[in-house]
Amino acid sequence: MVKGVLTLPRDIKRTTIVDVGRRAGVSTKTVSRVFNDEPHVSEDVKKRVRAAADALNYHPNVFAQSLVRRRSHLIGLVYEKPSASYVVDLQMGVLDRLEGERYRLIVIPVQSVHDNAHNIVGLLRSAALDGVVLAPPASDHPVILKQLADAGIRFSRIAPSRQLELGCSTLLDDVAGAQAVAAHVLALGHRDIGIVKGDPGHAATDARLIGYGQAFRDAGCEMRLDRIETGLFTFDGGLEAGRRLLDRTDRPTAILAQNDEMAVGVMLAARELGLSIPGDLSIAGFDDAEASRIVWPRLTTVRQPVFDMAVAATGMLIDQLEGRLAVQRSEHKNQLLIRDSTAPLSPSGPESGPKPEHASVANA
Repeated sequence: MVKGVLTLPRDIKRTTIVDVGRRAGVSTKTVSRVFNDEPHVSEDVKKRVRAAADALNYHPNVFAQSLVRRRSHLIGLVYEKPSASYVVDLQMGVLDRLEGERYRLIVIPVQSVHDNAHNIVGLLRSAALDGVVLAPPASDHPVILKQLADAGIRFSRIAPSRQLELGCSTLLDDVAGAQAVAAHVLALGHRDIGIVKGDPGHAATDARLIGYGQAFRDAGCEMRLDRIETGLFTFDGGLEAGRRLLDRTDRPTAILAQNDEMAVGVMLAARELGLSIPGDLSIAGFDDAEASRIVWPRLTTVRQPVFDMAVAATGMLIDQLEGRLAVQRSEHKNQLLIRDSTAPLSPSGPESGPKPEHASVANA
């Protein structure tokens, strides 16, 4: 044996469908029918075949099954430039729902849905996917939705805000979530408030601005357009937007960032100037990403149940693929999480000091 090279014993024999049939006392054709979920097989026979397969550590060949059924049993997950924790929650939610199912997941990250919308469905077709779960902004893109419908590819949508009549969707009220976090900051006495918005191509960007605006109107104050900067939902974008907002003679006493990555970027911009958080500047984010819980001070934010939405959307897709009646709408709720990065504004300046975390429902 060559040093450093692992060699396997030559007498290792791979378990086959013949071995399973022999152990279960049935024909290979019957074993095949069990694993292909064909009708007219008794429950007793199914149990014997599966018990034999477990005992022999036999796993059916997914690709062979696909040829028989003319289906790939592959589903896709399309998403764009998410934060690390966001994509983990998406993938873990899909995989959690696929546990025990015959379907396998193909992850399809897209650098820019806007720039690649006309190519995405072609990619799905070339991969022979049975269906796809669409995360924002793909879940809202009219070209993708039309091409999927024209191609007859089943799909489900996570947090769409447009054309809600198309397909199965998990719904979340971004407007209500943004209104809740803005109302919290306003209730602390802040009126000089800056905003770091996300990617203009995402529906969530507009929805969250609308929510902020509603909170400002309810508080009887103006949401100043000259204090809105674009951060593109990235840490670097938040850092640069924070620098622009804080490099002013009338710098804000609080900043609302439309996701947590940008909020953490704003935190760094504040520390570059020697500002304390929340003593000199209150900061709030959105999403409840992992970064919001490990930075100091911990970030006030809005929790989105991304994992739960991914589970629900995957279930909707599987129901469609299995010919079952699929739920068309699944409503999910945000939570406002008040942590240490926001504090009341007092006549002598913002009051600092840690506060216990507590949560409230942002959209009931």
